[in-house]
Amino acid sequence: MRPEIAVLDIQGQFRVYTEFYRADAAEKTIIMVNGSLATTASFAQTVRNLHPQFNVVLYDQPYAGKSKPHNLHERPLTKEMEGQILLELIDHFNAEHIMSFSWGGAAALVALAHRPKRIEKAVISSFSPVINEHMHDYLTRGQQHLGAFDRFEVGNLINSTIGKHLPSLFKRFNYKHVSSLDLHEYAQMHHHINHVLDVSTHNQIKAAKRINVPVLFMNGEWDEYTAAPDARLFANHIRDCHFTTIKSAGHFLDMEHKAACLESRNALLSFLTPAPEPSRTRYRQAHTHHAFAI
Repeated sequence: MRPEIAVLDIQGQFRVYTEFYRADAAEKTIIMVNGSLATTASFAQTVRNLHPQFNVVLYDQPYAGKSKPHNLHERPLTKEMEGQILLELIDHFNAEHIMSFSWGGAAALVALAHRPKRIEKAVISSFSPVINEHMHDYLTRGQQHLGAFDRFEVGNLINSTIGKHLPSLFKRFNYKHVSSLDLHEYAQMHHHINHVLDVSTHNQIKAAKRINVPVLFMNGEWDEYTAAPDARLFANHIRDCHFTTIKSAGHFLDMEHKAACLESRNALLSFLTPAPEPSRTRYRQAHTHHAFAI
């Protein structure tokens, strides 16, 4: 399963590395939005869950992964900028669906609030409008370590908090990835954290109120940081809201164990794939039989 690879120009400001997993029989395309500091590699399992039922698009933010060599990194990106990049990619790939993970939910909500015409459904995973006690502690400690560019502490913080339910192999990969990033990537995550700590829940809700497509919020039962009960607050503000809690899973959902992976896949396909319409032929037969019975 090899993707079609392209580096796209976004309004003359950014160059974005993309992977397009085409499926000949697929009728819909879904675009995936990374979490902070993550790359296309983070969605490897999710791609297997969705392909070949869907065409799948992955991309690296301009500051991350394989997009890094193509950009200048003069200043951190805001969530509004990330939302605009997502809107451009939706148009380029003619995507009907969005799926985000963690911080990617902020950019996804910004994009959805613009009501892109093609988008039919969205999935927001491991995201919440609430900065609860656990998340505040994680962000505050992250702010300190990132500000000091302390690679060791940043890697350990992620694995001991939001990543604590990951298998040991994934934790080692996580640590190696996070502790070897460029300085501008730490500055970017520091900017994200400062923004989250400075902005109230009201701003997230304000964007959510404009969303006019069905949205599925998917959270882990054991995720203390973007907790499932907190995510349900979106139900008061998005007109067509759906929720699913993945049992015995933390923040990283389908990456944590096989049962969580299967449950995540079933939830995604159930939400994104419309139920088959009743056969007209069968309906006519039933109607005719009913008439004769009278």
